[in-house]
Amino acid sequence: MKQLRYQSLSLILLLLIVSCSKPIFKNKWAKTKAPSHFKAVFNTTKGAFEIESRRKWSPQGVDRLYQLIKYGYFDSVPVYRMIPEYVAQFGKPDSLLNNKWGQQAVLDESVIEKNVFGTMAFARDTVNTRNLQLFINLKNNSPRLDTIYYSGVTGFPVIAKVTSGMDHVIGFFSYGSDPINDYDSIAKDSHFIKRKYPKMDYILKATFLKNEL
Repeated sequence: MKQLRYQSLSLILLLLIVSCSKPIFKNKWAKTKAPSHFKAVFNTTKGAFEIESRRKWSPQGVDRLYQLIKYGYFDSVPVYRMIPEYVAQFGKPDSLLNNKWGQQAVLDESVIEKNVFGTMAFARDTVNTRNLQLFINLKNNSPRLDTIYYSGVTGFPVIAKVTSGMDHVIGFFSYGSDPINDYDSIAKDSHFIKRKYPKMDYILKATFLKNEL
């Protein structure tokens, strides 16, 4: 009986440790302001690339990028839309944590910097839907992505620029448009990507460069 009780206590402690290790979203994260300029490194399955970001390019968008890096959003994020000579798009499928982030709107802003080769912007749908999905331009997509209008919004504001490692970004494996067409399935099953798209590349982690916190 004692042994059974000890086993039960051990199981409870293990569950507590596991639950405590999971990231818990805090509303204050979405209120964090970015500095006027910062740099970060994104480690990926193809190698690292570095970015620089300036808040004046898109204050709300850059704030969200800074928040996502600071609070670990980019840990194991699939590059689920890789279209050579167009864009590399990445972001986590829906989850409890992502839904919490999703409730924190990033308001639309004017395009300041052009969507040229190596720039980064948030993907979006309708009004005020920039949030968690980002893309890097793999060619000069200006002026098209600067001025395109649909669903009440004009253009995609640039939030950062890749300063080194762009060859690694270009090297991400491409499944074409198939993964984005399967996005609903990806969101419902965390193992779906690895089963159907085993060669897909990932952002493994993003961290600020020294003295950029």
